[in-house]
This record gives sequence, structure tokens and C-alpha cells, in this order.
Amino acid sequence: MSGTLDHVMMRVGDLEESLDWYTTHLNYEEKDRWEADTFTNVYLGPEDMHEEGAMLELTHNHDQDSYDVGDAWGHIAVRVPEGDLEESYQQLMDDGVEDYRDPESCNGRYAFVKDPDGHEIEIVKRDPEQGAKWSIDHTMIRVEDADEALGFWTRKFEYEHTGRWESDSFANYFMKPEGASEEAMAVELTYNYDGRSYEMGDAWGHLAVRADDLNDYWETLEEREAEEYRTPEECDNNYAFTKDQDGHEIEVLERDFDGSLFPN
Repeated sequence: MSGTLDHVMMRVGDLEESLDWYTTHLNYEEKDRWEADTFTNVYLGPEDMHEEGAMLELTHNHDQDSYDVGDAWGHIAVRVPEGDLEESYQQLMDDGVEDYRDPESCNGRYAFVKDPDGHEIEIVKRDPEQGAKWSIDHTMIRVEDADEALGFWTRKFEYEHTGRWESDSFANYFMKPEGASEEAMAVELTYNYDGRSYEMGDAWGHLAVRADDLNDYWETLEEREAEEYRTPEECDNNYAFTKDQDGHEIEVLERDFDGSLFPN
């Protein structure tokens, strides 16, 4: 099972405003889109995105212009080169981006801003060889039981630790498939020690895992007792969905980069 993280999806209220924000401030370009009767999906990413890099999927439901972010969904993190954090952050401020946590308040290690819908975006320092500027480094979700969450990603998807941070009140665990490139996105599992629970909200969509063969991958997930949220048969054998122990949705799909990102 390869399982590279393909994209992260979140919902936006004003698609054109969001597209302008991401293309202007993060220099993203539109990779593809899907127009349905009731919604639009748009895939975005840096122009020179690595083949294992993850895209951002913006979903706009035509009859809804606002969403509840909730607190189970944390943020996406985007990369800037070492030594470029303060300059990149200041450029965003000069361009009118909403500040959330500046580099000084984060000991010069990272910073946070917000997009027009209030989605949090962390800016992290990385070696340029770890991915293009503004490429997605990780997606953070909050979990109520660290042992269960780590077991889920390890057993179901064969992910392994690529980093961890233990503090007095919380822990962060970073997970990727074995052998994933530096440019691939990680999932960050945040566990707060105080036993709190979380609200999912409807602004947070899902993570997507790329499979070499959808049906083979799904069969393995079934053998490992993953929840069947939407099976391949229910999705015309184009993709499928499972859920983790906290209700975070995970899409499984095949990807053909020779043409449209979407199945015919």
C-alpha cells in the first residue's frame, strides 16, 4: 500500500474570493476543477509541485456561503525556505492577509494566518529541497485518544512516525507512508492531555490518500477493519471513503496525471 496523501479538502463560502486569495498570496495555480449541479471542486497547488506533493481542494456548495470551522479540524501548514519566514509573513501582512499568530509570538519557528473563511494556515520553515515555497507540508487534525489514532494510521494505512513533539499539555505526532518523499504531505495528529472532546464542524472536509489500485487498496482496508463510509461501488468505482476513530473522513482514490485529475 503506497498511500501518499493526495490532497486536503476544505469548504469555502465564496469560491472566487478564495481562489483569488490562494492564487494571489500563495502563488497557487488551478490544477483542475469539477463542476456539478450543486457544487464546484477546484484543485490548487504551486506551479512546480512535486509528483508526491499534495493539492488543496476547495469545495463550494452553491446554496451555502458560510460554514462552521469547529475545533476537530486544525490547519494546513505551508512551507517557506529557512530564513524566509519573517519576510514571507511580512509580505502577507503588507498584502492585507489576516494575522493570527506572528513569528515573534511563535519564537521565530513558525507563524499563522487565516484565509477568508477563517481556515488557519501555518507557515513553517523547511529546507528548499523539502518542497516548493508555499507547498503543503502537513495537515493537522485533533484526536481524542493518541493511542487509537496512531494505531489507526499505522495498522490501516501502514504509516510511520516522521516526527513528534511532546509538551506539558499536548503532543503532536507526524505520520507518513513508509518511504514517502520529503515533498509529500504529512498528517499531524494533535492530542491534548486534558481529555477534551471536539466538534467536527462542516468547513473541514477530508484527507485523500492515493492508491495504485482502488479496489485492492479498499480490500486491504476492509481486512484491517476500517469503517466503510462510502464504498467504491457506491462511488462508481472512482473513489471511496472511510473514517478514523474520531470521525475524520479519509478518501481513497486513484490518480492519473496524464490528463484530467478527475475520472471520466
